Amino acid sequence: QVQLVESGGGSVQPGGSLRLSCAASGSIISIDVMGWYRQDPGKQRELVAFMSSGGRTNYADSAKGRFTISRDSAKNTVDLEMNSLNPEDTAVYYCNAKRVTITTSSGSRHRYIELWGQGTLVTVSS
Repeated sequence: QVQLVESGGGSVQPGGSLRLSCAASGSIISIDVMGWYRQDPGKQRELVAFMSSGGRTNYADSAKGRFTISRDSAKNTVDLEMNSLNPEDTAVYYCNAKRVTITTSSGSRHRYIELWGQGTLVTVSS
């Protein structure tokens, strides 16, 4: 069993900053890509940023210059530093992991194609 647990959401005024963290737990051998998505009610979930195991990053245009993703592959964690937040950034933010390889209880290997965290709410409001 693998879980992604997010933390760090909350309320902040426009122009403020928040740092989101996500930790993957379980008998993890490797994770190819870790990242963050967000979703407003009534809208589709959208990519915010991701980082591959090789360090390649990709940011949504709305996140470029304001958000920074970082990852600790040894600890299976990924963080998202968000600066200059505005009300349009209000959403539930979800941690995402792609191609997660684990060791099962029988000692064999299993690969999850994609996993999601439960989400953490970020509210930007004055």
